[in-house]
Amino acid sequence: MGDKDSLASPVPGQTGDSASPTSLAALDATKLSITLAKTLKPLQPIETLRFGQTFSDHMIVATYDPEIGWSAPEVKPHGPITLDPACSCFQYGGNVFEGMKAYLGPDGKARLFRPDMNMRRLERSCARLALPPIDGDVVLELVKCLVDLEKRWIPKESGYSLYLRPTVIATRPGLGVIASDHAMLYILASPTGPYYEVLKPVSLLAVSDNVRAWPGGTGGHKVAGNYSPGFLPQRIAAEKGYSQILWLFGDDRRVTEAGAMNFFVVVKRDDGDGVDLITAPLDGTILPGVTRASCLALASDPEFHKECSVRLHPQEKVYTMSDIVKWSSEGKLLEALLIGTAVIVGPCNKIGYEGQDIVIPGTGMGPVGTAFRKKILDIQEGRTEWKGWGVVCS
Repeated sequence: MGDKDSLASPVPGQTGDSASPTSLAALDATKLSITLAKTLKPLQPIETLRFGQTFSDHMIVATYDPEIGWSAPEVKPHGPITLDPACSCFQYGGNVFEGMKAYLGPDGKARLFRPDMNMRRLERSCARLALPPIDGDVVLELVKCLVDLEKRWIPKESGYSLYLRPTVIATRPGLGVIASDHAMLYILASPTGPYYEVLKPVSLLAVSDNVRAWPGGTGGHKVAGNYSPGFLPQRIAAEKGYSQILWLFGDDRRVTEAGAMNFFVVVKRDDGDGVDLITAPLDGTILPGVTRASCLALASDPEFHKECSVRLHPQEKVYTMSDIVKWSSEGKLLEALLIGTAVIVGPCNKIGYEGQDIVIPGTGMGPVGTAFRKKILDIQEGRTEWKGWGVVCS
């Protein structure tokens, strides 16, 4: 904390930099170089795949230097990277990432799902942590290049995909408590199956003594520091027999997210006109998930209402555990859904709260969750074209 550069060092573009921002090299996908692995790994049987544990043959890496700008990106064999132990990413958590999936369609083409949304979020996350600026459109081109190169790693079976993890880390080598003017971008690829057993509901423990995010913080961005503080509450929940945490906030116990996923409830309406689909608003504490936005968009579409045979009224609003308890006691709480890139759509069967379990009706995914999951998978896997959401890589 006493480093002489901890307060005084300028950030890129301010007086004192030897290079002006306009002279720095931008990230450029056309300069991508390729160094292929000498030996390719064997593909694993899909039943052995576990989320984030198997990686493809290659990754993409680029670095940012305040005197030069972005280096030419490089495809290289997947493997360790070398960094100074004083780098900001280790000392101050200057790390952001995205989660995306590539699916193989019946036409043999690899598709990404609404990747422009991931890229805009990546740009916002980098800006929030004062990392060097990055062009998400160029990152997307690099992602597509990696998908094309690693296409053999995309499982053909429904529900399986190639998970992609674009990551930007702060690599300024020093202990000064300032924004990092060095960075590294790397993109990993990992074949994966369903995050949870699709028909196996997840139990949640509602927690208010720890919080995932707070107003003015980083909950609305995909930054690494949002995740590790949840590991201890998650462990405690598991010891009590619950699968995940339902994060509450404030004295009124507002419902926010479930684990690292967005959370929705399906509630029967008093007027009998279908059901309300309720989720917390984007107030800065909620991650603006791509699947979250897609479910809300589908719920607003009359065409989708016909497909799922129920009229949906999507609502982004503050609601509390008292509301959930009330809806449950009145028989109005019909479904509770976990929403995210990894899980897509998953069911919750009970919520532990103040020593009691609120039981969600049914033995698996309800009709609304089933309709969302089917529609989104049909789009992701290229069986349905929907508003340009499925983006072909090649």
